Amino acid sequence: MVSADYDRTADLRALDATRAGVRGLVAAGIAELPRVFLLPPGERVDAEAAGGGGTLEIPVVDLGGDREQAVEAVRRAGEQWGFFQVVGHAVPTLSTEAAAAAVRGFHEGEREEVKRRLYSREPGRAVKYHCNFDLYQSRVANWRDTLYCRMAPDPPAPDELPDSCREALLEYSEHVKGLGNTLFELLSEALGLSPSYLTDIDCNQGQILLCHYYPPCPEPELAIGTSRHSDSGFLTVLLQDHVGGLQILHEDQWIDVPPIPGALVVNIGDLLQLISNDRFKSVEHRVLAKNDGPRISIACFFSTHFHPSSTRIYGPIKELLYEENPPLYRETLVRDFMKYYYSKGLDGKSAISHFRL
Repeated sequence: MVSADYDRTADLRALDATRAGVRGLVAAGIAELPRVFLLPPGERVDAEAAGGGGTLEIPVVDLGGDREQAVEAVRRAGEQWGFFQVVGHAVPTLSTEAAAAAVRGFHEGEREEVKRRLYSREPGRAVKYHCNFDLYQSRVANWRDTLYCRMAPDPPAPDELPDSCREALLEYSEHVKGLGNTLFELLSEALGLSPSYLTDIDCNQGQILLCHYYPPCPEPELAIGTSRHSDSGFLTVLLQDHVGGLQILHEDQWIDVPPIPGALVVNIGDLLQLISNDRFKSVEHRVLAKNDGPRISIACFFSTHFHPSSTRIYGPIKELLYEENPPLYRETLVRDFMKYYYSKGLDGKSAISHFRL
């Protein structure tokens, strides 16, 4: 029980002021979790029991084979799961391995003065480092630090990216951008639309890399790596290392998303669920805290909200609507959707319900 006089905000400010994040706590040798990371007793996860899901496994889609089969596999995965892994995706293994190694190198080996200079919560910055984007909005701090890189539109100048990961992230972002375009084509066709439909309405115009670092946690049963949430944008492509811990909520069960060598994880975002009028599902997911690792992941988010001047309005795609399938959501500017999403933090409640008719 937290005492009534506990000043949580003061503790959050103290953590923020270190500009060293969770990695700094681990480097200092803490043996017990600070209070801001403690999950309420009823929300703590038994890592041994969680994520079994019986024999359920998320789909694996081969993008290197027959086109029609790939479209059908993506359609089933988008409608039934909202998550799938892709192989045959043409992103070189050398690039994924270099990007993961570079992210680890930044979080563990970058000079402290560089990390302190990059540490920021300013929305407009193209490159920044921080501990929990929603540190002051969330109910519990996540056991995770992040290097944030906005790659499109308005990419950073190369010298804005840290030396330790510049070349690897620039190369990887180009490869994953190409993969994103391929996925948007397949998803468009899966909806019965022209292959270019989703890119024609700018679903691929924003690209952000969130380079996450989850240090080994001294009390993993009391914490969470990333709280349950759904993603805000149109589509996410995730590179995860071998450590594991990612889980999705499927049919009221938490299902592990096991690392598969060479595969990338793809999931539908809230905005794609909204414009597809619930044909595709944006599902909640989380990352467990673990005492092994560290866990490294790079999430590439595709959306348009990274351009503040965008005036494009999104609502259910009119070509998908008919008398028995009326619109389920009101139209919205992406920036208004994102403003609401960020105002609540990762609290396990999808922002999309706020826009439902």
